[in-house]
Amino acid sequence: MEPKVQHEAVDAYEALVQFLYRAPIGLAQTSLDGTVDMLNPMASRLLMPLATAQGLDNLFDVLAPVAPHLASMVEAFLEPSGMICEGLRLPVGVPHAASGSLQVLALNLMKLDPERLMATVADATFEVQREQEVLSRRLRNAARTDNLTRMPNREAVRDALQHLLAQPVSDVGFAVLTLNCDRFRQLNDSLGQAVGDHLLMHMADRLRGALRPALGRIEPGTQAGQLAARTGGDEFVVLLDGLRGRADAERIALRLLDALAHPYLVDGHDIVCGASVGLAWSQDDPEIALREPDDVLRDAGIAMVEAKRAGGNRHVVFAPSMRERAARRAGIEAELRQALVEEQLFVVYQPVVRLLPCGGVDYAAGVEALVRWRHPVRGIVPPIDFIEVAEECGLIGMLGDFVLERACRDFLDWRARLGDRAPGLMAVNLSRAQLAQPGWIDGVRRILRDTGMPPGCLQLEVTESLAAQDQDIQQRLHDLKALGIQLALDDFGTGYSSLSSLHLLPVDTVKIDRSFVCQADTSAHHRVLIEATVKVARSLGMTTVAEGIETQSQLDVVRNHLCDKVQGYFYSRPLPAPELLAWLATHDAEVH
Repeated sequence: MEPKVQHEAVDAYEALVQFLYRAPIGLAQTSLDGTVDMLNPMASRLLMPLATAQGLDNLFDVLAPVAPHLASMVEAFLEPSGMICEGLRLPVGVPHAASGSLQVLALNLMKLDPERLMATVADATFEVQREQEVLSRRLRNAARTDNLTRMPNREAVRDALQHLLAQPVSDVGFAVLTLNCDRFRQLNDSLGQAVGDHLLMHMADRLRGALRPALGRIEPGTQAGQLAARTGGDEFVVLLDGLRGRADAERIALRLLDALAHPYLVDGHDIVCGASVGLAWSQDDPEIALREPDDVLRDAGIAMVEAKRAGGNRHVVFAPSMRERAARRAGIEAELRQALVEEQLFVVYQPVVRLLPCGGVDYAAGVEALVRWRHPVRGIVPPIDFIEVAEECGLIGMLGDFVLERACRDFLDWRARLGDRAPGLMAVNLSRAQLAQPGWIDGVRRILRDTGMPPGCLQLEVTESLAAQDQDIQQRLHDLKALGIQLALDDFGTGYSSLSSLHLLPVDTVKIDRSFVCQADTSAHHRVLIEATVKVARSLGMTTVAEGIETQSQLDVVRNHLCDKVQGYFYSRPLPAPELLAWLATHDAEVH
């Protein structure tokens, strides 16, 4: 070899040795059985914490505690050369000198030829830390994001509120708006969860779209911030910061209500679904700095419930007096749940009397079933104190089903006892929750079968406002009619329908509301309304019942207008089953 060529070869070899010596990555060449032929200083330093008494003579032995499968991987790799494993993470189990975290190595193992292996070893501790931080950040973001709408969730709202509550008191304030759909449960039950989910996504888009223009309309010079979030189900929360006054927050609430009230086209369905909004304004609370985020969210939620109680599609500003009412309702809800379990509820029956053409009456025409609550401490709780709470907390369906089944069983018991002298018809009120509940018609069918109740002797009563405004509810009513059950339109004259649309409703009986009957003997206007209702109902083959008869003069008016049946305290208050049987026995001897 020429001296010059030989010199260049020596220089190249020395450069290679220097590279191996100074390389910031560990390099190791081994035979196929792991015996080390060459190990650079970085590899020695990185692998030393894993070395045992035999030292670094065999790579497979050194890595056996953290990678026991390396030898089998090499044996299974049949190609003459190629990558056997890449980026294999190896926990060393000792603290990293710089970070203090447990050190992690990254191993690449390559087959150079049929007899040699090349391994690279690198310190991957910081890379693993970065990956963990990115993963942790993503998990935190995911934990603070609603999966359906991609809005922030309740946890994000709580964090933002915590920040607002920690700010020093100033002349600007913040508002918390809690929004809840007015009819979402019914829509979700009748149209299905997929439609409900799509509706929520549309509502989220409208909230985001309406907020920015709304913030642009507040007082000039105010720096306002906002956060819109979905906190669960059909509930949204909007935080508004940097407002000069509560009036700004109320204007934004109205704008959001208007945006949500417009019809939606969802999966081929035209849907109208407004919202109720509760507003908590920070400057109204002198102790706001002492509040926790959940306290403020609770106050806004209480105001939202008040908006629903007022009819929905409106906003209500929180006032401290609302807390006491909410606590009372919460107490009633808890006790009512216990009452259903402990059978504190019972059913009473108010007679419905048929007016006969001869001037007599048929006292056994029928009864209406009404629920009562025998509280262990407070005694008999009137329905006005718990029916509305049952509707708000979702217990009304369970309560209504209890009344329906108990009434049917009592009816069959009376028939067995009294025969032809038993009431001929059992009337039971229905709630929207029952009619909207999937599979509820099958439940009615089961009750009829289990109790032996003749369908034609059962009259289910739905309020006029419920029957008139919802096509899905009307379909459920048609399904009930198909079972042979009679249907009654309750509280007629107080809802949305009119005499001209009465023929569209699948009912057999119209019950004239007591608000008309109580003025029938003193108001010509109310007498005309009663007369018109009876005439239209008769022309459609429907019967009529006048509710709330309390005096002889009221009875005379509805009789003169040919009303078919009456009920009210003039004849009897609602009675427990034993007292009803005694009432029937007392009147059985009278001329019918």
